[in-house]
Parts: sequence; structure tokens; C-alpha cells
Amino acid sequence: MCGIVGYIGPNDSKEVLLNGLEKLEYRGYDSAGIALLNQDGLNLFKVKGRIAALREKVDEEVTATMGIGHTRWATHGEPSARNAHPHQSASRRFTLVHNGVIENYHDLKREYLQDVNFQSETDTEVIVQLLEKIYEEKQDTLESFRSVMGLLNGSYAIAMIDMEDEDTLYVAKNKSPLLVGVGEDFNVVASDAMATLKVTDQYLEIHDKEIVIVKRDSVTIQSLDGTNQERAPYTAQIDASDIEKGTYAHFMLKEIDEQPIVMRKIIKEYQDEHGDLIINESIRAAMKSCDRIYIIAAGTSYHAGLVGKNLIEKLAHIPVEVHVSSEFSYNMPLLSENPLFIFISQSGETADSRTVLVKIKEMGYPALTITNVPGSTLSREADYTLHLHAGPEIAVASTKAYTAQIAVLAILAADSAQARGYDLEFDLFQELGIVANAMDVLTAQKEELEQLTRDYLETTRNAFFIGRSMDYYVSLEGALKLKEISYIQAEGFAGGELKHGTIALIEKGTPVIGLATQANVNYSIRGNIQEVVARGANALIISMKGLEQDDDAFVIPAVHELFTSLVAVIPLQIIAYYAALHRGADVDKPRNLAKSVTVE
Repeated sequence: MCGIVGYIGPNDSKEVLLNGLEKLEYRGYDSAGIALLNQDGLNLFKVKGRIAALREKVDEEVTATMGIGHTRWATHGEPSARNAHPHQSASRRFTLVHNGVIENYHDLKREYLQDVNFQSETDTEVIVQLLEKIYEEKQDTLESFRSVMGLLNGSYAIAMIDMEDEDTLYVAKNKSPLLVGVGEDFNVVASDAMATLKVTDQYLEIHDKEIVIVKRDSVTIQSLDGTNQERAPYTAQIDASDIEKGTYAHFMLKEIDEQPIVMRKIIKEYQDEHGDLIINESIRAAMKSCDRIYIIAAGTSYHAGLVGKNLIEKLAHIPVEVHVSSEFSYNMPLLSENPLFIFISQSGETADSRTVLVKIKEMGYPALTITNVPGSTLSREADYTLHLHAGPEIAVASTKAYTAQIAVLAILAADSAQARGYDLEFDLFQELGIVANAMDVLTAQKEELEQLTRDYLETTRNAFFIGRSMDYYVSLEGALKLKEISYIQAEGFAGGELKHGTIALIEKGTPVIGLATQANVNYSIRGNIQEVVARGANALIISMKGLEQDDDAFVIPAVHELFTSLVAVIPLQIIAYYAALHRGADVDKPRNLAKSVTVE
């Protein structure tokens, strides 16, 4: 959520900022703004709404070789131009953008700023007003900036302009992601490398509680006490062409279609020339020596973790617990003697997961991150990383990252099984290849699935998803996909649980999507479906080839029973897509949601 772009160099910064903000639209936002500094002063443009509206507002005649831009996802104060970033100090001398949450902003306001007339409802404005207040005493911008950073509690990524200094961008971070991109005669600032890939692929990692002085021809990184930090840039491993929609109407549809390709990419990356599994020996040793695994994740990644638990326990015989990251750090369970923590995150920047990571690292426990973004915060700070190899995922609703997470968890489970002396009864890569082929078949059946969407979900206000065993986990994910992009009230349940209360909500015509891909519970789930049908439900049954019955609405190709989650989710993703499309919703950028959740 929220995006930052900054530029300082010889060229007009306007297009770099606007183009960069457009690349960050996938993160979710409700307002946007840019500040451009030139010899005539500072020009500020802010709007509620999309970057397209900001483009219309920006004066084309204004040029500037330094500027900062921001997309805001509201945390403090309603979505509005008034609350949009950049924010300015009372004299307009200092202008800044900020991602994150300042936890002590009320205290700072009360202690230092009682005489200030605030122009917004944001915690961010407290930072810039405090900067001006301290500058009145110190008369030194860098030292004042440093002092302010020392007073802030919470998460922040900040880029700041001093109107009296056209040669410097002031940058700082704590807990929120921020990078400095390095060019030949320019430098950029971005909360995500994708924002500025068109101008550079060389980036400097910024650590928590560091301050960066960014000039046209130099970058100086300092700790809060002023000590210089030497750090070499790294090359961002992202193909700029991967973040374009091409001929697709929406990123979500493109990413659904990319899942067979991603599956084959994962197969390629995790096996050697002999067809054997490739896993870092340190990860293998950590999995072998642990007595319990704690999977920490949120949202879609949490659902993938539930499938991963099943795979690891069945194949490697290691006990696994799956926890919602936002709850774990505040309500930690009793831990085993030799735990291993696995963090699952598409972006690698999930703030509540990072809170857990920091805490368990302080306790001395090992951590493995499974992420789609190498070099992300969770990847850098964990002991080990497994890469998803899914390519950039732009749509807010995760699709290809979910199936990639399950596939990588399957590989980890299979490798650990072999390392612990358990024989696999199948060829893992052959089975994942069959999954990829099944995905190809399913992504080609969009017309049939669109018609089912019309038949079952066209006018409904709510829907239920039910399944047993692995299908229950997929039901949770199917319900999440539907609700987050179409705004249909949707819930996923274990098949037997629906009758323990929630069946009271079943009325004539209520859509119930039932999954039947597990042989050992096939008759049980069908019994649950009959229970809701008897009460008027409109049941849509999705089954697997070999388990299908005449009345089933949709049949998926047969795959190994352990891997049905990888294919059963595809029709649910497509149904969610068409449900949102038919209702006129913004498929890629659903309301109130953000792709990368960088605040707790």
C-alpha cells in the first residue's frame, strides 16, 4: 500500500514521477500527488482518485529537475486531496511524502506542535511540521531531519525536499520498504523497484533507521548517529516487460493465464540436470533438525500455508502449525524446543509478518522466507529464502503467486521427506508437470466458466464455498477471491461445519460452490451439498475427473490427490474475475485493498 517515487538529475522529473506512480498503482491507493522543485519555487499537485486525474491536473509547462511523488492508501483521515501527499510545513519550506504509520504522532503533536494550524488529518503532516519546528532551533536541514527521525515511533519511508536546496533529496526508512536507484548522472527513490525500472536497474538497499542524502551525482547512507555506511548497489532481477498487460484487459486475467508457465518455471528452477531436487543444503539441514514448523502468513499466503501444512506433514512427517501473522506476534503460542519458522509472502514486505520475524530472530530461532521478490525485506532478514519464480504479480488479487507458493511448499516437503529417509511414492516433477498441463486446459475454458458465473452469481449478494480436506483450504481461497474483487459476501467452510449454525443463512437460490476432488471424502461432501440443496441452495459442484457425477457443473482434469489444490483453484479464480467484471468492479484494483500491506 502507498507508493513513493523521487528523482534528482539533469532531466525533467515530471514524467519519471508520473510514470513511476503508474507502475505502483497495483499496490492500492485512493489519492496521489507530486511536488516539483525548480528555480521559481515548489509546485504542488494533489488529487483524490487515480493517477490519470493527477496527470490532468499537473501543469505541463512546469519543469523541474527534482521532485517527489506519492500514492496514498488512507490510514489517518479520509481519502481526499487535502489528506493526499506530499505534505508541507507551515512556511512551505519543507515538503515530504511518507509511507507507514507514526504511532506516537498524537504525543508529538501535543508536545511540540500545539501552536500549529494543521491542514490535514494525517500522521504524516506531524513529521513535516515537526521538522520545521526543530529547524527553527538548529538552522541545519540535515541535523533537523536526523533529530525528527530520532523522535518517530512506528514505520516510515520518507522522501523530503527543502525548498532552499535544489541539490538534495533527504530520505529515511524504518520498517517500510524504500530503495535508492543509482544512475549515471541522476538518482531515484522508490518504494518498489518496479516504479523506476525504466531508468535504472541498480539499487541500494536501505536499512531500518538509516538516513540517505541523495544528490544528482552521489548517495550517502548514514546511521541515525551520522556514521557513514558503505554499501554496493545490486541489480534488480525484474524484467520490465513482465509488468505490462500486453493484449490482456486486466493484469489478473494475464496472471491467471501465466500459471502453467510459472509451474514449468518452478520445475525447471528446482531440479538439476539429472532430475533431482535442488534445495540449499542449509535449508535442508534446518528442515531436518527442526521438531516443529510454524508457518506465518496472511490472506492468500495463509491459505497456501494451510495446503503446505498438509503436504509437509504427509510427506516429511514434521508437525506444522499455520498462524495468521497479525495475531501471532501479540498472542504467541507455546513454542517447541527446536522450531523453524516459514514466512510466506508474495511481496516479501508484509508488515505484520515482519513484526513476527523480528521477534523470533531476537529469540534466536531460524527463519525461512518463501517469496516472489528476491531482495525484499522478509527475504533479506530471514536466514534462508526460497524464490517463487512467478514474475511480478500486479493485480491486487493474488493468483499465480498462490499456486507458486503451494508448488514450492510441495518441493520443500518432498525434499525434506527424502532427507529424513522417507520414500516418495510418486515422481514429484512429473506430477507437477501434469498439474501444469491441467492448468493449460482450465485456463482455456473461460467461456464455460463465464457462463457458470452468470448462471450462479449474476444477481446474488452472497455465496458460500464448501469442501473437505484439501478442498476446504481451496474453499477459503475461492471465497476470498470472490469477495475481494466482486464485493459479493462470500465465505468458505469445511463441508461438515456449514450445518453447525451457518446453514441458517441458506435461502432459496443461495449459491453454494462445492469442491469434490478428494476420493476419501467425496461422498461426505456430496452429502453436505444435498443438505443445502434441500434448503433451497443453488449448488455448483466442481469435481475432479474420476470422481465426477452427472449433475456436476464443472469437471477439472485428474491430478495427484495431494496437488488438487493447484488446479481446483483455477476455475474459482476465473469465476471471481467474471463476477467482478460483470458487476463493473475494478478487477485489478479493488476498493479499500492494497497489494503490498506495509503497515500493521
